[in-house]
Amino acid sequence: MITNTEVAKRGNQHPDHIVDFRQENDKMYFTTQNGVILQVTILRDSVVRFRYATEYVFEPDFSYAISEDVNLGYNELTVEEEIPEYVIITSKIKIYINKANLKVQIVDMDDVILTEDELGFHWEENFDFGGNVVKMSKVCHSGESYYGMGDKASHTNLKGKRVNNWVTDSYAYGKDQEPLYKSIPFYIGLKENIAYGIFFDNSFSTYFDFAAEKRNVTSFWADGGEMNYYFFYGPRMQEVVESYTDLTGVPELPPLWALGFHQSKWSYYPEQKVKDIASKFRKLNIPCDAIYLDIDYMDGFRCFTWNKQYFPNPKKMIEEMEDDGFKVITMIDPGIKIDRDYWVYQQAMDNGFFCRRADGPHFKGKVWPGECKFPDFTNPRVREWWADLYKEMIADLGASGVWNDMNEPAVMEVPSKTANLDVRHDYDGHPCSHRKAHNVYGMQMVRATYEGVKKFMFPRRPFVLTRAAYAGTQRYCATWTGDNVATWEHLWIANVQMQRLCMSGYSFAGSDIGGFAEQPNGELFARWMQLAVFHPFCRVHSSGDHGDQEPWSFGDEITNIVREFIELRYQLMPYLYTMFYNYIKEGFPMLQSLVFYDQEDYQTHFRTDEFIFGKQMLVCPVQEPNAQGRRMYFPKGKWYNYWTDELVEGGVERWVSAEIHRIPLFVKEGGMIPKYPVQQYVGEKEIEKLAIDVYFKEGTERSEVYEDQQEGYDYKKGRYSLRRFKLTGKENELIIQQFKDGNFITPYNKFKMTFHGLPFTIETVELDNEEVDLNDIKLNGNNSIEVGKDFTELHIFGK
Repeated sequence: MITNTEVAKRGNQHPDHIVDFRQENDKMYFTTQNGVILQVTILRDSVVRFRYATEYVFEPDFSYAISEDVNLGYNELTVEEEIPEYVIITSKIKIYINKANLKVQIVDMDDVILTEDELGFHWEENFDFGGNVVKMSKVCHSGESYYGMGDKASHTNLKGKRVNNWVTDSYAYGKDQEPLYKSIPFYIGLKENIAYGIFFDNSFSTYFDFAAEKRNVTSFWADGGEMNYYFFYGPRMQEVVESYTDLTGVPELPPLWALGFHQSKWSYYPEQKVKDIASKFRKLNIPCDAIYLDIDYMDGFRCFTWNKQYFPNPKKMIEEMEDDGFKVITMIDPGIKIDRDYWVYQQAMDNGFFCRRADGPHFKGKVWPGECKFPDFTNPRVREWWADLYKEMIADLGASGVWNDMNEPAVMEVPSKTANLDVRHDYDGHPCSHRKAHNVYGMQMVRATYEGVKKFMFPRRPFVLTRAAYAGTQRYCATWTGDNVATWEHLWIANVQMQRLCMSGYSFAGSDIGGFAEQPNGELFARWMQLAVFHPFCRVHSSGDHGDQEPWSFGDEITNIVREFIELRYQLMPYLYTMFYNYIKEGFPMLQSLVFYDQEDYQTHFRTDEFIFGKQMLVCPVQEPNAQGRRMYFPKGKWYNYWTDELVEGGVERWVSAEIHRIPLFVKEGGMIPKYPVQQYVGEKEIEKLAIDVYFKEGTERSEVYEDQQEGYDYKKGRYSLRRFKLTGKENELIIQQFKDGNFITPYNKFKMTFHGLPFTIETVELDNEEVDLNDIKLNGNNSIEVGKDFTELHIFGK
């Protein structure tokens, strides 16, 4: 990795004084004597883009990261020229551009400095490859912290760390190892309880130094391309993350079954083995919605083929699996076996779809089938062809989803683990080398896969999974954190990776439960499952060379614990689905680190273990063997112990009992948690009543439940149900108001409300200002009632 010092030694160039300024609507251009142009674009009052050109020339403006649906528009924009600087003013921030050296300082409307350039923009010519190494350095203020950056296997607070974004097949990676499988060059800065964000949209290998080399300097640089970054002003972390997520996009709602439990292994074959696994789930009453087929289902690892010896009739098998409530997910890799009798290979050859080296020959690399060639997924014609290849898999045979692996791209038996840097790519009409296209290669592969699966799944919703990703890949698919290891350290890593990915705009994520490499013992597997049922994507996957890793592989005690927690996930399905709805509607992350939840509490700035699940549940995994409990920090508010109903005051660290069958799990007071009955798979049972756990609060709290048909696209036409609840608790009263939106009619007609922490005995109940007979609502002591789902106000009186 290039260090700051090495870059400095090699002859940095810097902008000198400004000689020209012009404005074109939302864009301002500042030109220096030595040919640097700074383009400042106001996207919103709190979102600003900075682009730097050298030699007076900008590169073509193109990015795979930016969503077509990004919200644009601002309330105020003025530019003032003063003696030392230009000042750009919006309704949220002021941007100072120094006339002498083009350095930038951004302050809020109270003149509090948010970020300021140290050396600012500087560059050096890259004599090996041409173009520039572009670099930006900013002042790191005292007490400043940094978060985000995707799947980094390090402390949630990146202060003092240096990271590299170069999408890499990192088998059995360790804590703090760099680089990993994803490139998400976005971070959140937090200083003096004010949050801002920076997204460095550059697909070359990028580097970030968070005050590691110099304690007062934070910097980021790239091996090529432009210095092109976006600044997001909060002042809340929530606003920063939502703005970044709006810029880079969100997925569509997944089918509800995709949020269920999934089981995978390298590999389940032949067909009878797949059926046996499925049968055992149902026999043991362990809920499961999907079984995965790894590379061994293929004929000689050739993508889009089937090994007829192992799977003589895949369509019939998939139909039988579907009848038992299982979706089948198939693996597809990017490497296409060199075989003139292989139809996919021949089509790509005939159409010129494979990547070529600089001097013309096709790029070749060894993967599972042996020598392979690789489609150029940055070419829109290739993506269209690739999408159509899924017709047989999805439309004809009935698979329900696709899993793209090895798409960094991973190449075996070469030191770089990937394609040669001189490989050429179309880059959607902006031809380039692999140096620029590498980090987006997997993203564009999974984009093509998504488009194909969506096309052939219609009118059902697609499910796609990827290992490699660049910023914005969340628009197309779920992701997982790659080839982890069955160790307690990796349980810790999985926890921080999920928090970090969610903060980085990528909420639909999970880890290989129990570890991919090596073998967990029963305790580790149980503890991992207890954590992973609170991750948006929930899948067991293992390398298979060390034994079985199904829920029943570790004895009856562990099987019973695992079953209970998978059942809990299925009970929480409407809560989880509502979390996903909030993610796609608001950009609100499905999991939040404690610092995201309460950035004003300095204690949260360095917490790694605890996180908020949705908006009203607090989770803290047990991450050490033989533990009977653990210490954990409770953020602001009051929290009910999910298992005991004990109420805990926030703002303190305390011991929580958590023997092997329990995980510390708490519910925010005032929360209303919707639940479905336990199902063996999504859609198995008609929901007759929506259960809602109501946690009393003296004061007000808001909750909501989003539901739709769980499949298809009618929800986009208004066929959804969104119920917003306002709970108000008083000394001897509880008022629940309901506000409904959408025209989807849910299958149930009643709520069963179970009360927790009610400080009074229920005496009378009014529904929409009319008293009801307590027998009609099936009052169960002081514990629960049943009411019709369409009330506007429920008023409970007690003594």
